[in-house]
Amino acid sequence: MSQARERLRRICIAGSGQVAVITALALRRTVPDTEVVVLGLPGDPAAYADRAATALPYTNKLHDRIGITEEAIIQQAAGSHRLLMRYFGWGAEGQSGAMPYGAQLDAQWRTRFAKEWGGGPRNAAGRRPAGSLAEVLADAARFAVPPGDMPTPLDDIDYALRWNMPAYRDLMVSIAQQLGVNHVVGDIAALEPNGQGGIASVAVEQQGQIQGKIEADLFVDCSGPAARLLSALPEAKRMDWSTFLPALRLLHGKPQQGMLALEDRASLLPEGWLVEFAGADGLQITLGLAESISEQDALQALGVEPAEMVTLAQGCAKDAWAGNVVALGDAAASFEPLGHLNLDLAHRQLGLLLEMLPGRVVEPLERAEFNRRAALMAQQVRDTLATHYVAPRARGVFGEKPLPESLLHVLDQYTRRGRLPFREEAALLNQEYMALLGALGFPAGVTPQSQSQDPGEAEAARTAFEVQARQALQFAPPYQQFMAQMMQPQQPADSGIAGDLQY
Repeated sequence: MSQARERLRRICIAGSGQVAVITALALRRTVPDTEVVVLGLPGDPAAYADRAATALPYTNKLHDRIGITEEAIIQQAAGSHRLLMRYFGWGAEGQSGAMPYGAQLDAQWRTRFAKEWGGGPRNAAGRRPAGSLAEVLADAARFAVPPGDMPTPLDDIDYALRWNMPAYRDLMVSIAQQLGVNHVVGDIAALEPNGQGGIASVAVEQQGQIQGKIEADLFVDCSGPAARLLSALPEAKRMDWSTFLPALRLLHGKPQQGMLALEDRASLLPEGWLVEFAGADGLQITLGLAESISEQDALQALGVEPAEMVTLAQGCAKDAWAGNVVALGDAAASFEPLGHLNLDLAHRQLGLLLEMLPGRVVEPLERAEFNRRAALMAQQVRDTLATHYVAPRARGVFGEKPLPESLLHVLDQYTRRGRLPFREEAALLNQEYMALLGALGFPAGVTPQSQSQDPGEAEAARTAFEVQARQALQFAPPYQQFMAQMMQPQQPADSGIAGDLQY
């Protein structure tokens, strides 16, 4: 008869950003009888998962899992909602498109119906009419989160959350303290190996003096691009993405006046890409610079007072789990914030760790499976980013880049057949990725379903969509009105912890 595995006694998480804090919360919730210690290391401005003020819809599910309520994020961390990303000028000058979240459009209608309803091919110049309920709502500035206890016209719409990052981190820190997560501020003085390819303990330095050491069964590296724990192991190797992605300079502007908008925007300029992030507490603008752009041209393209310039080398760990060290966030993969994928990848790999959490003795097979799936997640993010740089107009701005074989296959199938091949651990749902390809100006091939589709069926689909759109607009209040209601606490002493979550 097999015996139960011995549980982890202590987990040490290295890092001071939001990735470290949410990892501590998730692990404390998952194994409440295991001690969790956060070693707060100095931060890194190039740690884009830590500085992100948004993620993708997967994070909403992670919040639910670990007991962080949406009301708390909105009320205590300047939270707001995003239904889609709007793209301008990637396919041609003046062209635009949108990538809504979720899988609300049936794939069989993606070609004929989308083209006919949208007013022509996706790479045509000009802004096309709304082709999804998310676009209809964003254009009308109307939205409400469905109550969940009754069917509504908005049930199929997915969304992402934004927040003020320092306030969001403070919210999680307060919950972590309530749950008994320990916190030590310091730096790494030395690492003691465990003789099995991992780490036995970390010596902690404070104000130039070694103050003690932290022993643990499992170490989680959330220290940023330097990967302070993982990189110290002999097995650690890094995969460079510079073949497929540019080595970017990122120019950040000082936050502007806050705004409530249901979309963020990514525009392609002669100087590079420009992302406008519509935070309720401040509009944030970031410019990803093409090579050889002068400082004067960069400042003019940014359009607001600059805050800082960050140089980014893009790549990922070959194996995010080595010995008893697991890397998450920028320690596992460091890349540009185009598309808001940084924190999403960190959260999805955290979800994978929770799924495959080891005992005190790590089984090589489970470590290998984690590394296989985590590597696929990182590869799919790389391919999604690379898709932007081979968009028709982007090639002229950033220059020609070779494509990974995996992305060549995807683009071939999309442009010839109007479909996508199976992609394990994809960064986006198929419907989302097809919308992204259209928004970037890639022409879609014609699917067999569309070729055989009766014109009457397409007309019926168009009529059904019009009905859905009217119903959604009638149900959804003005977004500012909905947010004003959300800002009124239902419980005066709301701690941000979901009350029905028990262990």
